[in-house]
Order: sequence, then C-alpha cells, then structure tokens
Amino acid sequence: MNFTDDQKDAIYKKGTNILVAAAAGSGKTAVLVERIIQKIILDGVDIDKLLVVTFTNAAASEMRERVLEAIYKKLDEDPDNINLQRQINLLGKSNICTIHSFCLDVIKNNFFEIDISPNFRIASEEEIVLLKQEVLDDLFESKYESEDKNFLKLTDIYTGYRGDEDLKNLVLKLFEFSRKFCIPRRVD
Repeated sequence: MNFTDDQKDAIYKKGTNILVAAAAGSGKTAVLVERIIQKIILDGVDIDKLLVVTFTNAAASEMRERVLEAIYKKLDEDPDNINLQRQINLLGKSNICTIHSFCLDVIKNNFFEIDISPNFRIASEEEIVLLKQEVLDDLFESKYESEDKNFLKLTDIYTGYRGDEDLKNLVLKLFEFSRKFCIPRRVD
C-alpha cells in the first residue's frame, strides 16, 4: 500500500503514543497494522506489550486478523524468524480490544484502588432501563413529598391529568442527550 505522508508519520513516529482518527475507508486499520508490524520487527516490541484500542468488537477482531495475516506474510519472507513466530503465540494475550473491554479490564485488575467489590458485574441493558426508571421514580416521589415549588411548577407545565409519565420520559431523553457530550455538565 502506498501510504500518505501523514500515514507514514503515524506508522513510523517514535517515542510517543498516537491516535489515528479518520473517516471510514481511509486506511486507519492498514496504518495501525503496519505500525504494529514495524514495532515488532524494527523495535523488537512484543505484541502483548502494545495497547491497540478500537470502538467496536468487529474492528478489534479485524485488527487482530490483519495483524496475524501481516505476521504470516513477513514469516513467508523470513521463515526462520523466531521473533515473528513468538508474536503469533503472544497475539492471543495482546491488548487489541475495544475501549470498553480495556476499561473493564483496568477496573477488574484495580477494583481495590477504586473501592468497589471484586464481584462487580456489568448490568444488562434491561437492568439499566429498570434502574433508570427506579431512580427517576424515587426522585419524583421525593420531590412530590418535599413539595418542591420549582418541581411542582414543572409538573404543572409538562404533565396533565393523566400523570407525569410524559415528564419522566422527557427527563430520560434529556439525560440521554446530555451523555452525547464529552463532559456532561450539571446545571443547577
């Protein structure tokens, strides 16, 4: 593949971490695979010492497959290369994964540092929906009981005689919208 100057910079840049961000079909995977191969061959870095993070399981799987193909291709050129043969064995332990699985691994290995139970687990989508609804119901109940004037004004504006479900749905929509920002802000 003929790489652009920017792509070559991403492949061969030394002494720093890199972030490869570009449009679909622009060659990100090819650039990262080539960077990994160069790190293995030129710098003698074992593949299990690299961190390669993607956003989807499919992208991580594709990256792993392409790295394996590239190693086999290099082995065809140099069949006696013990380093490349070892990389095939290390590929199974490599950190080519999604950002979510990487973060989960960090938490599992450091649960004691962040004061959570070692038996924690990731909630299912259904559980998350139920938990959100429970928190929202508790919040509304608390606001009704305290007779919060601003809350009561809000319910007068956004609810009708049928109940407050529309307002609860609006709160959930606003919550989901706020999560799309890098750093959601609390507005008091």
